[in-house]
Amino acid sequence: MYIVYIIQSETSFKYYTGQTNDLADRLYRHNSGFSLSTKSGMPWCLIYQVELSTRSEAMILENKIKKRGAKRYLDNLDILT
Repeated sequence: MYIVYIIQSETSFKYYTGQTNDLADRLYRHNSGFSLSTKSGMPWCLIYQVELSTRSEAMILENKIKKRGAKRYLDNLDILT
């Protein structure tokens, strides 16, 4: 099982979209500075996740969200107000 997730920086309010098969470990790495792309925005808060059965499906959704933009994607789902 793979998870596509969106996290938001509590300091810069920027979004980051990714996919993983171990969400707890991935969030730990984002918030511990092990991920270069999210190191400057720590701490990060999980705001969206969806489980998919294959990595292929997860990568397709991740790319769709990244092309559209996480905020716009969440707005279309009525997750943000």
